[in-house]
Amino acid sequence: MRTTRTRTSIRNRVCALFIVGGIVLTATSCSSTSAGTGVKPTPTKTTGSKPSPVESLDPQAAGKQEVLDSYSKFWTEQAKAYAHASVVGTDLKKYATADALSRAEGDIASLKRLGVVTEGKPESSAKVTSITLEKKVPQATITDCLDISHWKQVEKKTGKEVARGKQALGRYITVVSAEKWGKQWMILKVDTQQLSC
Repeated sequence: MRTTRTRTSIRNRVCALFIVGGIVLTATSCSSTSAGTGVKPTPTKTTGSKPSPVESLDPQAAGKQEVLDSYSKFWTEQAKAYAHASVVGTDLKKYATADALSRAEGDIASLKRLGVVTEGKPESSAKVTSITLEKKVPQATITDCLDISHWKQVEKKTGKEVARGKQALGRYITVVSAEKWGKQWMILKVDTQQLSC
């Protein structure tokens, strides 16, 4: 009986992480994906691919691809951190700052306290919905349909999956703010829209 209560308590607390936050655990609306690997690159282009001749002539297209590459790496590193409930050994701080970083770090601290980690990975269908390269600090907005249905939360000691609430969304819309600092695009904020996609 006590074990059942304990598991229910862990499930409720972890579920709250997914609803309250703004990123995976934060942005997941109580459904998450797993760690160890990152987000898939956008369906239309692969991360790290060489730009086509058209892209190299079009600063907007090249800028959008750079933003999406950084966003993909951000999720890769975040998934690694959630898989171990630690940022140690990840490059999360290379791609995230401000609200995005503090929310991820808060989630990681909560996971560690609860003895929970993640398995699997999120899948992304991101696109740049606006980009301004002419500013002193270039800015971009990404809209994503993040799929966390295969990103599981498990108890670290037992490996047992932590069940999610019935209202949890497996795929939901996120709106992401990014800025280019020097040569690197940084993810500033990930706003979870409680909308299925």
